[in-house]
Amino acid sequence: MLTLRGARRILVDRQTEREGDLVLDGGVVSASAPAEAMGEQLDVSGCVVTPGLINAHHHLLQTGFRTLPATRGVPMRDWLPAMAAAYADAGIDASLTGATAAAGIAESLLSGVTTVADHQLNWPDPARSPHPVDDTVAIARSVADAAAELGARLVFVRGSARDAPEAAEASARAIAAHFLTPDAGGVRADGMLQLAVGPAGVHSDGEETFRALGAVAREYGLRRRTQANEQVDTQIALERYGRRPLDLLEEWGWVAPDVTIAHLCDVTDAEIDRLAAAGVTATHAPGCDVPMGWGIAPVARMRDAGIRVGLGTSGGGSNDAGHLLADARLALQVSALVGPQLDARDVLEMATAGSAAGLGRPELGHLRPGAAADVCVWDVDTVADAGVADPVAGLLWTAPGRRPRHVIVAGRVVVRDYRLVQGDEREIVERLRTRVGR
Repeated sequence: MLTLRGARRILVDRQTEREGDLVLDGGVVSASAPAEAMGEQLDVSGCVVTPGLINAHHHLLQTGFRTLPATRGVPMRDWLPAMAAAYADAGIDASLTGATAAAGIAESLLSGVTTVADHQLNWPDPARSPHPVDDTVAIARSVADAAAELGARLVFVRGSARDAPEAAEASARAIAAHFLTPDAGGVRADGMLQLAVGPAGVHSDGEETFRALGAVAREYGLRRRTQANEQVDTQIALERYGRRPLDLLEEWGWVAPDVTIAHLCDVTDAEIDRLAAAGVTATHAPGCDVPMGWGIAPVARMRDAGIRVGLGTSGGGSNDAGHLLADARLALQVSALVGPQLDARDVLEMATAGSAAGLGRPELGHLRPGAAADVCVWDVDTVADAGVADPVAGLLWTAPGRRPRHVIVAGRVVVRDYRLVQGDEREIVERLRTRVGR
């Protein structure tokens, strides 16, 4: 049992905030504190305690390829081959994805993210491997191992970017069979690993791939995730099919309650209403969309329509940081350009319960009794917070890039006093530097 003593404010959910001790009994939040405190105690006086943040859209591979030449301020048609060339030069295999995942997940934990959804889109060339499906399973295992070693929850998304449909399907089925039983509902029994599937988008994958991965999702009860309606996505769909991306996704069976769509910068009011009626969830990724020039998703309009919206950073190839709280601040800053100013508590809800909804994980993103014991402790007594009237709003508005003092996942402390408990930052950095040759 772990007790957090003296929290100034506990954000239980969007509507309820409390002061007082928080008791974590095993892997869940306890309904009440025992008369005699048992187990470990952490003094968190002077801090704000929140649910663990949930990064609903990341590309961990890109952690090893940040600020590359010819990838900043360029159109996506130039960005994609520049990134692909860097991957080819490094050679995509389990050693690369293990190193990039360790760095990306460590960065996530140290910025308060307790669950990372990794949309893995890039794979070894199957023509150059005698065991291409086994290679993809090894890559998935390397990412899962990195998360387990550091103590984070992982959602591994078997993605596709121009893969042959049959190859993508065989790989997704093999990965699901390796980690799960068909009746697991896509989540391992301990809740620390979840699988999903998702083509990159209609700009890269056709109907066969969407339907093939959808078949695996039905067989194993997996969530489905994709990207749509960045401006370039709309342009390519119109040029190639003469239709908008969401029209194609609906025809291909991917406008449904088990689907989450990232980006959605270029959407009409009618399309938003359609997504809401279908029960689709969304992920906002302003730290990618703004620098790539894709636009700004109309988050307030989507939320008003009834769409649950989560928050993600996307990858290091477009967003050189994996700091979700910094992107929450950016979401606040740019929201007034496309609608009403978002409220800090709404955006914090997006980064917790909103992201959890898109994963189909209602037990995450809350501090209610019975919820998963994923917690972040934020020091708000520093000079960067001086003069702040509302410490919860101050989490987002002040101190960009702040680190949490403590991070707890499933009741276990994984960051203590700003440092990883189950990993060494320098070793993780050196491993990645050695592997990518930079």
